Amino acid sequence: MDVITPRGKSGNRFSRRRRSAGGLLGLVMLCLLLLWPSLLPAEESYSFDLTEIEKKPYHFGGYLEAKPLLSRFNRDSAGYRFKFTGRDLGRTLEEVNLKFQLEGSYEKGIARLYFKTNTDYKITRLEDDGESTDLFEGVLSLKPSSSWQIDAGKKTFKWGKGYAWNPAGFIDRPKDPDDPEVGMEGVFALSADYTKSFDGPLKTLSFTPVIQPVYDHINTEFGKKDYLNLVAKLYLLLYDTDIDFMVFTGGSRTTRFGADFSRNLSENWEIHGEIAYIKDVQNSLLDPSGRVSTVEYDATSYLLGIRYLTARDTTYILEYYRNGAGYSEAEMAEFFGFAHDAYGCYAATGDDASLKKAAQLFESQYGRINPMRDYLYLRISQKEPFDILYFTPAVTTIVNLNDESFTLSPEVAYTGITNLDLRLKASFINGPKDSEYGEKPFGFKLELRVGYYF
Repeated sequence: MDVITPRGKSGNRFSRRRRSAGGLLGLVMLCLLLLWPSLLPAEESYSFDLTEIEKKPYHFGGYLEAKPLLSRFNRDSAGYRFKFTGRDLGRTLEEVNLKFQLEGSYEKGIARLYFKTNTDYKITRLEDDGESTDLFEGVLSLKPSSSWQIDAGKKTFKWGKGYAWNPAGFIDRPKDPDDPEVGMEGVFALSADYTKSFDGPLKTLSFTPVIQPVYDHINTEFGKKDYLNLVAKLYLLLYDTDIDFMVFTGGSRTTRFGADFSRNLSENWEIHGEIAYIKDVQNSLLDPSGRVSTVEYDATSYLLGIRYLTARDTTYILEYYRNGAGYSEAEMAEFFGFAHDAYGCYAATGDDASLKKAAQLFESQYGRINPMRDYLYLRISQKEPFDILYFTPAVTTIVNLNDESFTLSPEVAYTGITNLDLRLKASFINGPKDSEYGEKPFGFKLELRVGYYF
């Protein structure tokens, strides 16, 4: 739920001058409009062409981005040794990431067709450079009435109220909490939306059933193949509070239930939360001897957060995330201990069997996004400090509360040029040995993002 800028004394001297100038300009324009007919010659006639202001049935646009990136290796980390064993890459890595997105839509009657493509191209001295093109979204929507909408194709659902994490977003791909506003690839599904409005405490009710297939080349990241998942969400706007209830069941993943809420306590203070209960979670555990065992249990994950906007246009976003399916500090330390021992064996004897085993587990389990249990997210951004127009500095930190490792990312953004976004961001990745962030392959990153919309 968006936060509304507070009124009253929140305006600075510049905004008051801008409003005064805007009021004077508006008065002048009103006078010109009133006098305009009398200034025209009597013999001339003017008319408007309504076709010039009619909404076009189609839309086409896109986004082009260049992102040069400088990274400093953490050469003693397990992540570095898994990725770059036996290679001398120096202390830093320079690369350029290019992104090109196209989107368009066409509407006719009750139908609307929308698509969005994404092409990434990476220039690097590693072997993972090259180009990839994906269909991010491609959906046909039918709206037979004001209450009903049916969607078929690939789309993003954006379930959940969390900013950095969405434990109840069962049908979407997981966010990257380091950059949660980046657009995500959608999923193939057939869905419907039924919406009804009421008078009274319950203002709006909406029901969304979804059928999600998982087959070869279709939603393969969502578990076992050759299954149909059944998903549903019930939305309520009750006593000015947004509430969702979700359920996910099917053969590709275990059954799970979720709920979320969001409410504005005042015009500048919002609270939100999510909870998810997941049955029969399976985690792989690696003991110091290298033996892998599988544990199964029911997990509960949840998130609590606030978003607060001050009178000086400073925005605070604070979230606590409990990952019930995550590893404990001891379990993570045991894995990293085995990984370092495996690397020592490889360096001494050349035998890389144990190192490959650890790398495979890191890729599938221990190295996933935020694999442990307790995290804190804080973002502070200041809009136009010192009356510098279109300039927004910010700082973001993600803290692993279990092992006290963290990332700290200051950044500055500028949007003063039409359709052009500029952002410079640094990331400091810190933590002791055997901690999540302390074992990342990089300890520092510096990126410049130049994005152009057309």
